[in-house]
Amino acid sequence: MPAEIPDTTPRRALVTGAAGGLGREVALQLARRGCAVAVTDINGEGLTETARQIGQTGAEAEIIVSDFTLEGAPEAAVEKVVARWRGIDILVNNAGYGVIEPFLDATFKAWTRTLALNVTALAMACKAAGRVMREQRSGRIVNITSPGSRMALPDYTAYTASKAGVDSITRAAAVALAPYGVLVNSLAPGMMDTEMQRSTEVDLARANGRNDLQAFLDERTRRIPLGRRAEISEVAEAVVWLCLDAPQYMTAERLNMSGGLDKD
Repeated sequence: MPAEIPDTTPRRALVTGAAGGLGREVALQLARRGCAVAVTDINGEGLTETARQIGQTGAEAEIIVSDFTLEGAPEAAVEKVVARWRGIDILVNNAGYGVIEPFLDATFKAWTRTLALNVTALAMACKAAGRVMREQRSGRIVNITSPGSRMALPDYTAYTASKAGVDSITRAAAVALAPYGVLVNSLAPGMMDTEMQRSTEVDLARANGRNDLQAFLDERTRRIPLGRRAEISEVAEAVVWLCLDAPQYMTAERLNMSGGLDKD
C-alpha cells in the first residue's frame, strides 16, 4: 500500500499560478486546512495579496516570484520550498497560458509560450518535486488540465494540445512515482469566472464575429449539462480533496469538474 502523507504540521505545499483566480483559492483552502503554502507566479503584486490572505488564516506563506518558462525556474521554486520547510508534500501545477488564434493563422510565438508554460514547466516541476517526494516516500501532485484536451477547438489549438500534454505527463509521472508512494492526479475544471476565462471568451467572441458578448457567454453556458458555470471555490475544493483526502489507491486519474461538459 502506498505510504500516507507524513502526519506533520504543517504539510508543505507549492501552488503555481497563485497570484489570483483558482491558484489563489487553492492556496487559501490549503492554508485553512493547516498547510504551509508557497505561492509562485510571474505577478509579484498578486502573490503579495495571496500571501497576505494566507497570513490571515494563521498559516505560513512563502512568495516565489518566478517565470516558469525560464530554464531551471521550476526546479529553483521547489528548492526554495525544501530549503524553508525541509521537504514538500503537495505540488499543485495550476499556472497556465492560452491565446485565441484561428488554427490557420497560428503563430510560432503563441505555440512556444503556451507549450513552455503548460507542458515543459509543468513537467520540470513534477520532476523536481517528485525527486524530493521519492526520498520522503510520500507526496501528492495535482495537475490542472482542461476538458479542451479532448475537444477539437480550432481557435484554441495550442492550449488544448498543451492540456493533452498535461494528461500524458500526469499518467507518466504517476507510474514513475507509484513505487515510492507518491500520487499524481489531474483535475479538469469547467468554465469558471477567472480572469483567464473572461479574457479568453472576449477574444473568442471577437474571433467569431460576435458583438453581443453576453449573448455569446449565455450560449456557452447553456452547453453545460448542469446549466451553470463553476464557482472557483468549488473547483478548489476538488483540488484540495486530491491533495489531502483522496484515497491512497487513487493515482494516474483525471477528475472531471466540468458540470458534465466533459462527458466521455
